[in-house]
Amino acid sequence: MATILITGCNRGIGLQLCRQFAARGDEVIGVCRSDTDELRHLGFRVITGVDVSAAESVPRLKESLGAQHLDVLINNAGILLRDSLGELDYTEIVEQFRVNTLGPLRVTEALLDNLGSGSKVVILSSRVGSIEDNSSGGYYGYRASKAAVNMIGTNLKHDLLPRGIAVGLLHPGMVATQMTNGQGVAPADAAKNIIDRIDGLDLQNSGGFWHAEGYELPW
Repeated sequence: MATILITGCNRGIGLQLCRQFAARGDEVIGVCRSDTDELRHLGFRVITGVDVSAAESVPRLKESLGAQHLDVLINNAGILLRDSLGELDYTEIVEQFRVNTLGPLRVTEALLDNLGSGSKVVILSSRVGSIEDNSSGGYYGYRASKAAVNMIGTNLKHDLLPRGIAVGLLHPGMVATQMTNGQGVAPADAAKNIIDRIDGLDLQNSGGFWHAEGYELPW
């Protein structure tokens, strides 16, 4: 049984990851800004009031965990705010960086003492953060924030290697969530694929940028 912490646990992929890890017997710790009736009835531990983009919020997560060891840390919390050239809202672009890029770094750094040799850090990135794969433009804030978090993950790969901690950057696919207006594959199917990739993550493939279906993506 592994102990797994998942941010952004109250809906979409995060909720499905919590369900599936718990169903197979892992100890799940869900983290979110606010819980739901559905979360409260699932039976795993939920830490609320945590905004991964807020400097004053993440230390409270560390305080709530204490010395709890984590086998897997999944940085899932994220936002997508649609934009286009000529109508850019720079405040919204900055907000996406705060959540999508700095959020995973802030949480991972805060919980370093809860991780140890054999632990895994996972960042849910996105294929739209691939520079080579960008064939359509648009989504300036979201694309840039995901490209930047790929660099964060690559840095973490190097810095966490001496500690024996593997790092994975995963694209879940186009998933039917609130973020995508219900378009894409079912969150349950995406979560299963993500779990398969996490199970296969180790120090040998640490730092890779993978589609949840199992193939590497271009940077």
